Amino acid sequence: MATHKSALKAHRQTLKRHEHNRQMRSRLRRALRAIRAAVDAGDTAKAQAAIADTFSLIDTMAGKGIIHGNTAGRYKSRLTRRLSGKSATA
Repeated sequence: MATHKSALKAHRQTLKRHEHNRQMRSRLRRALRAIRAAVDAGDTAKAQAAIADTFSLIDTMAGKGIIHGNTAGRYKSRLTRRLSGKSATA
């Protein structure tokens, strides 16, 4: 364990950031699961309503560096493709 004041503070900050990032990733996973479940159940209206909030969350996380920018684009692309595929068949 660190003994310098600055190292102790840096360690506290790291723990706090780690917990915050973990909560944000969990929030993202829950949102993605909810949209996928709604699309698979055929409830495109519910999925369409949730997709704007989820896209905002994805963009925020990518901007803060919690997830990579390409990962954010991939999530958004796949969700859009899944939703439009279900809309076309419905």
